This record gives sequence, structure tokens and C-alpha cells, in this order.
Amino acid sequence: MKFGNIFVGKRLFVGCGKPEALGKGETEIRGSGYVEGPLQIGQDTDYDSVEATLMVGAEYNSDSETHPDKAIKAKGNVEIIGDTKQEGNTNQEGTITATDLIKSETEVSAKGITLTSRKPFDIPHPTKEGQRLRHVCLEGPESAVYVRGRVCNGKNIIDLPDYWDGLVDYETMTVQLTALHSHQNVIVKRISPIERRIYLQSQGGMPVDCFYHIMAERKDGEKLIVEYEGKTSDDYPGDNSIYSINK
Repeated sequence: MKFGNIFVGKRLFVGCGKPEALGKGETEIRGSGYVEGPLQIGQDTDYDSVEATLMVGAEYNSDSETHPDKAIKAKGNVEIIGDTKQEGNTNQEGTITATDLIKSETEVSAKGITLTSRKPFDIPHPTKEGQRLRHVCLEGPESAVYVRGRVCNGKNIIDLPDYWDGLVDYETMTVQLTALHSHQNVIVKRISPIERRIYLQSQGGMPVDCFYHIMAERKDGEKLIVEYEGKTSDDYPGDNSIYSINK
């Protein structure tokens, strides 16, 4: 059965709630509406059960001439309080501003976030007003981490971070040493993964004073496949989900 137009003079009210935000009596907002919910809009078969207070599906009104492919379109600012879950692609025009982290299990592609063949970060210059500072990440044929520092004051031991036990393969470790103030002929005497320590030795028992730079390959994931056959990154024979990819 088809009804004609229904005109509501001041407020559309469906349910038995008390919408405090819409006002009451003389303070009631003209033209406002309240639905207790759940409310479903669009294709009636898009949902089999109640999944949210508001459920929006594809438009299927036979009187419509456009049949848009969008379920929701908003002109103006949108604020969401709470978590959001996105299935499908997101096309962003404008700047993405994050007060915390932006995490991606696959790919992020947007104006304002650019993934290219180089991995830069760009920040306001810390000491020169009106200028910016750009650095680029190091690249190599492995997923590696490093620690660096200085050994001095009578010490000859480098203590490695405790989290390296679960992060790196000690068999891939390399150590670079740079002596300070004198030629000490300092060497790596022994590496002890159990103690997470590197023992140094200098010529003639001289006090060790040196910089160190230690690198090791990560083991918390599959080994990087450096070269592979393919036309796009989708042809990568390993786990693409752990990388940010520029198509």
C-alpha cells in the first residue's frame, strides 16, 4: 500500500525516548527528528539481523533516476567518537592529521601521506624558523635494527637491549668500532647472546674508549625476499601484509 506525502509540523518522533538534546516545549527545535532505533535505510535485504543503531544499505527506490553507488554522503565536517572499521579502499583528498600513530597492515595511499620508492619524514625545522627538515630512511636487503653508543671509563663490555632476544637473529650481528684519542687496536673478543653482551679487548690492556655501531637482522617475521619475478608488488612471493607498499 502506498501512502501520500506525510507532513510533520514541528518534529518527527518515533519511539518513547526523551531526546534531551533536541529540546522540549518552547525550546524544541523545529524540524528536528528522533528515532529510537534501530533504523535501517536502503536495500531491505542488506542486513539479516540488527548490527547497529543505524544500518545504511544501497539505495534501491525504483522511483530514483540516479541509483547512486554511495550509501552515505556528507557535505561538511564529520566527527566520530570511538573506533572505526574500514573494509575496502579509502581515497583521501586533503591532509590527514594524527595525534597518535597511523598504522597500516597493507597500504596507505593519500594526498598528505606519500609512499614512494624512498621513505622520508618531513618536519618543521627544529632550529631555523620558517624552514623544514627532511630525512630519508636507510635502505638495504634486510629488515635490520641497530644500537649505537660509546664504551669508556674503564669498561670493555657492551650490553645489548633485553628485547633483542625476541627481535633479532644474533648470528647476523655485525659490530663496528671507532677508537677515540689513541690507537688502541680494540677488537671484539667475544659475543655472548646468553648474556646479551659483547666483550671488547684493546692492545696491551689499554683502557677502551670507542664508539660502537651494532646491527642485526630481525627474526620476528619472514626473511625479506630481495629480488623476485613480477610486474607489481602484488606478485611478491612472501607476506605482503607486513610491508608498506608503493604500487
